[in-house]
Amino acid sequence: MKNIQLKQWGKAIFLALVIFGAQAATAQKAMDQFKIQVDGLGCPFCAYGLEKKFKEFKGIKQVAIDIETGNFTFEYPAEKALTLEAVVKQVEKAGYTPVTTMITRADGQVEESGGELASGNSGSMDNGETVASQATLKVAGNCEMCQARIEKAAKSIAGVTAASWDKKTKILTLDWTGKENPLDQVSQQIAAVGHDTEKHKAAQETYEGLPACCYYERIQD
Repeated sequence: MKNIQLKQWGKAIFLALVIFGAQAATAQKAMDQFKIQVDGLGCPFCAYGLEKKFKEFKGIKQVAIDIETGNFTFEYPAEKALTLEAVVKQVEKAGYTPVTTMITRADGQVEESGGELASGNSGSMDNGETVASQATLKVAGNCEMCQARIEKAAKSIAGVTAASWDKKTKILTLDWTGKENPLDQVSQQIAAVGHDTEKHKAAQETYEGLPACCYYERIQD
């Protein structure tokens, strides 16, 4: 009789352990996915510094950093509900600039930030009508990190509603609204962050401060 009871208890304990293990495994799989485009990563040491800063978030897993593109990805426990704002601040604390941030939550919801600097000007005319226009600008650059930097600079100018740079043709296409053409302002802003345009050249020291992968063939006067 005792042997039968012991066997039954053994089976019950085994089943409980199996159920507990399955629940623990399910809990482990509940991870949010993070992808951040980071500007300023020029070398393995930069990547190490960024990763070290994010290790302050206990429970972070699957950290991967692509220096050439600036893509930074990791997983974090969904139960901790890490926010976009916290991620952006952590990148900035590490000394780098977050361009875009995307979180894919464990339940499938997607949260994104990026391009918030595109601002302010509604493009309304005095008569209440909105004028939408498009313009192009030749901008020198090399890679996806260059693309993120160029587009962010363009979107920081009031009135610019969209900016898309093609790394093959080196052409930046702008959508803008309003009475004033922002092309000259956009060109100056892009030069200020290190990229030559057909209208303005970047300062030599700014160009030299770019990550090595972003050293493009400079536009000649």
